[in-house]
Amino acid sequence: MRYFVTLAGRTFEVDLDADGVTVDGRPAQADLARVDGTNIRSLLLDGVSHRMVMNRAGSGTWDIHTGGRRYATEAIDERTRTIRGMTGAAASAAGPKPVRAPMPGLVVKVEVVPGDRVEAGQGLIIVEAMKMENELKAEGPAVVRHIHVEPGQAVEKDQILIDLAAPDETDGTESAGEDAS
Repeated sequence: MRYFVTLAGRTFEVDLDADGVTVDGRPAQADLARVDGTNIRSLLLDGVSHRMVMNRAGSGTWDIHTGGRRYATEAIDERTRTIRGMTGAAASAAGPKPVRAPMPGLVVKVEVVPGDRVEAGQGLIIVEAMKMENELKAEGPAVVRHIHVEPGQAVEKDQILIDLAAPDETDGTESAGEDAS
């Protein structure tokens, strides 16, 4: 079966069949296993292990947390892609999604304030979970619209921590901190 996986703005063609896995026409050694009773997955890709927290965000869409980063990902089959092409339907509107807790934990530090402009890979918040500090980072350019938590606060899985807006959708939010003197 053929899938089209969009990750970090790039689309990969992934074929799964009895002979194995190919990504963009190249063979790959891949194994994905779920940790029972959790949303944690272990991906073994070409001999390298990756631990991921995967949360379904919608039909074919996933929020994936790995290595302190969050990725909005879409995986659609060939049929769905063809139908979208024929009807002109597109994936859901792109834009900054709220930063959510990948698992239950404790907020250690909030690294931004409302109105801050952030870039891809910039740290936003540190959450301690399973005795490890996880820095959650921005997926892309955005403006911090609202922070829902503070250091020392316990959070639940999928709880919204920070709301982000596209830099051009802020309606003056970014200047709010400058006016407070």
